[in-house]
Amino acid sequence: MIARRLGRSVVLIERGTHPRVVIGESSTPLSNLLLEELTERYDLPAPRPLAKWGSWQRAFPDVASGLKRGFTFHYHRLGSQATPDPARQDQLLVAASPRDEIADTHWYRADFDHLLVKEAQKLGVDYLDRVALRGIYENGGERTLQCTRDGQELTLRAKFVVDATGPRGFLHRALQQEERALPGFPATQALYSHFTGVRRLADTPFHRTDDEPPYPIDDAAVHHVFDGGWIWVLQFNNGVTSAGVAASDRIAAELKFADGEDAWQRLLHRIPALQAQFADARAVQPFTHMPRLSFRAAAFAGQQWVMLPSAAGFVDPLLSTGFPLTLLGVERLAAILEQDWGTDSFEARLQSYATRTDRELVATGRLIAALYATMNDFPLFAALSLLYFAVASYSETARRLRKPHLASSFLLCEHPVFGPACARLLDRAHEPMTGAESSPFVSEILSAIEPINVAGLGRPARRNWYPVEASDLLESAHKLDATREEVLAMLARCGFTEGSTAQSG
Repeated sequence: MIARRLGRSVVLIERGTHPRVVIGESSTPLSNLLLEELTERYDLPAPRPLAKWGSWQRAFPDVASGLKRGFTFHYHRLGSQATPDPARQDQLLVAASPRDEIADTHWYRADFDHLLVKEAQKLGVDYLDRVALRGIYENGGERTLQCTRDGQELTLRAKFVVDATGPRGFLHRALQQEERALPGFPATQALYSHFTGVRRLADTPFHRTDDEPPYPIDDAAVHHVFDGGWIWVLQFNNGVTSAGVAASDRIAAELKFADGEDAWQRLLHRIPALQAQFADARAVQPFTHMPRLSFRAAAFAGQQWVMLPSAAGFVDPLLSTGFPLTLLGVERLAAILEQDWGTDSFEARLQSYATRTDRELVATGRLIAALYATMNDFPLFAALSLLYFAVASYSETARRLRKPHLASSFLLCEHPVFGPACARLLDRAHEPMTGAESSPFVSEILSAIEPINVAGLGRPARRNWYPVEASDLLESAHKLDATREEVLAMLARCGFTEGSTAQSG
């Protein structure tokens, strides 16, 4: 759609047909902000309401979605009945919004993607589905795509090809690329499906507390963490729940992920809380087993072609990093098409995009690898998670204050101070630690995030429940080179409180 707005002739090629179910469903504050900014910059009013729960429900009530008020984490010992910890050392709740109206969303991709395709066609994008891509060739400054459609040969010629076909996708195969490893990342597998009949966790005996959490615990990306892996549960407003597990090869072999639904039932049997939640559940899609989850392409761009970050690499669904990484890539490629198309600098800008995308992918891999390494020590896992949440809240706020230069790289991996400090902490997380060594390491993590901590993260009095509060942002204005007045104006622009002006920041 952006390419069309920039005057390019565009053809969109789809292997299947819409609507179709795919995985990758949970947005984040930065994802929604990037979506909002892109739709404004390139005059795309139709998808703009998708950036917030409230505007989505008013504009597209029939497009299924899920309410995401934050990130919920629960720790489990496989095979053991969970008992509530008064200190909440076995859970982590990080709010992403103060109320439903401006909350994030889970994207029910069958509806969401279909909507975007229809909007692209309205803008004049040529759309071809049921297309099997067989090869790509350089041809006099253009690229020729050889395809078949409904059994008929089809040839497409393009001056530029953008690959959005996902990990191990078309260009990776057609160009016979090798895979590169994500440094230090464990071998992981995944098993997942869509279900109906899933209860809300808050309605099961597992959820017992006299305290009021910062948001309803199910209105979130819910993570169930155990030694060697984790489970996601995302609930949509159409009665469908997306759920699956990502785990080390050891866990996948032990549970026999290749068995599909039988493996899922074996896992539920080891986690009584989830067994109760899924007691009446029924899978409405065949189980998908991914025997290798992470991926990193050998090259992200070349002559007349480029991969979106989603096709160039993938780490893990943990922390929902895929959407912001890809939307940052869309933002950067859009700028290249807008500013450098047809100039001598075009190829150099593409290589710069590829370098930055790879750097951010590796930084994401380092973060998730450290979390896998500490899944058997949940207090340490929770502290390391705050590295992500501190960066995410700082980056979003910087952009909303119109200071994007403060957070120009994902996870602040290019920041001259925080980037190297974060990398050192994440590398140390792989070292064996006793309980006595873990506590001072947690203190080091909290010290490292303090210069960018604008959300009150790590405060002992909050006992691992972190709401979104204006007071935290106001107290941290100086960390963003802003005044309290600038922060107050930003909060009003983004609709932080009821009655404020809920327009884009």
